[in-house]
Amino acid sequence: MIEKWIYNKLKGDIGLCRYNHSIGVMNTSIGLAKHYGYSVEKAALAGLLHDCGKLQGEINLLKIADDFGIILDDVMKKNKELIHGPLGEVLAKKEYNIIDEDVLNAIRFHTTGRENMSLLEKIIYIADVIEPSRTFNGVEEIRKLAYEDLDSSILHAIDGTINFIIQRGNLIHLDTIKTRNQLIILKNLE
Repeated sequence: MIEKWIYNKLKGDIGLCRYNHSIGVMNTSIGLAKHYGYSVEKAALAGLLHDCGKLQGEINLLKIADDFGIILDDVMKKNKELIHGPLGEVLAKKEYNIIDEDVLNAIRFHTTGRENMSLLEKIIYIADVIEPSRTFNGVEEIRKLAYEDLDSSILHAIDGTINFIIQRGNLIHLDTIKTRNQLIILKNLE
């Protein structure tokens, strides 16, 4: 059971729109956790707090990351949208008293993915992509796949993300490439 103060603090920290998205990710994570036999409590907490690093207002994310001692790679320094993952991990610890490493890792890697993702990391990654307010082309196929083959759903989501990043002329994080490559290798072994 998630304590009420966490909901209230999160809403104040990230704003109502992002909070509503986080509730959608939490509920989607719960459904996926039930489907895959994972802890509903951990999935709910990670889903709710996955974007706790997306603080509202005009803030300098690079400075905040530096203030918390977060070492950012060059891609994150140039693509500030990625900072909220590692920042969220630290804020979840310091501001929300989260100590569960699985939950913290799911928050940290929900945007980039990484090699050898845990089941919780996969659940949060894909729940963020498919939660009910998402309406991009192909989301219905990914939603369906998420309950049939979690790895295939993540692979489809990553492919779409990479195409989107390329169209915008942004840098692709190496963790995303490594995640994709590992999933393809695993698929070829089946």
